[in-house]
Amino acid sequence: MASGRFVDVDAELAWQHAQAAQRRGGRIAAVREAAAIAAYKAGHFREALSELRTVRRMTGDDSYLPLMADCERGLGRPERALDLASSREAAGLNTEAKVEMLIVAAGARHDLGQHEAAVVSLQVPQLRTNSRASWRARLWYAYADALISVGREADAREWLVRAAEADTDGETDASERLDELDGIVFDEEFDDDVAAVDDESDDDESDDDESDDDESDDDESDDDESDDEPTSEG
Repeated sequence: MASGRFVDVDAELAWQHAQAAQRRGGRIAAVREAAAIAAYKAGHFREALSELRTVRRMTGDDSYLPLMADCERGLGRPERALDLASSREAAGLNTEAKVEMLIVAAGARHDLGQHEAAVVSLQVPQLRTNSRASWRARLWYAYADALISVGREADAREWLVRAAEADTDGETDASERLDELDGIVFDEEFDDDVAAVDDESDDDESDDDESDDDESDDDESDDDESDDEPTSEG
């Protein structure tokens, strides 16, 4: 499907391709799922939520619930996200989906200004996991973020280090957040200024080279004129 090739490069283009595919194969669950994910990544949360509900009805798969809850957050409805997180269906999710729902629910509590509650909600057994599952980096990152929100930067640093080490796929910006926490700031404007100075230096060198060439040409011209002058014989 064309949308899959663009979803991590150009989310809006992926959404347009997914819509075209949906018009041709709207009764196919995989097509509707691709449309839902493309809409979600492009920030079209209303359309994403509608598609996710449709796919869930078609497949009976509750693993879409965390994404549906995050769409509710995107629509400014954190209370509905928490309702989904506490639903009977959510209780039956597998470990990965449960962790994703925990992260979304913590985000919803942040949206409501319940920062301490967000910290407590993430203090689950999975936080101390020995598993090498991909969800651990996202859970550790979310917990670090929650700790920062309540002013516990020293504790947050420990979890950001863990998240950065575990995040081999670059799903979070844990390394960048860790640098910020340590006071390391990469100033893009400074980099631009340095590049501009380098360009000016190159231009000056080029001007100097041209000036040297001009002077050399003038000297050669004077020599030629001197050779052309007649000599007097005594």
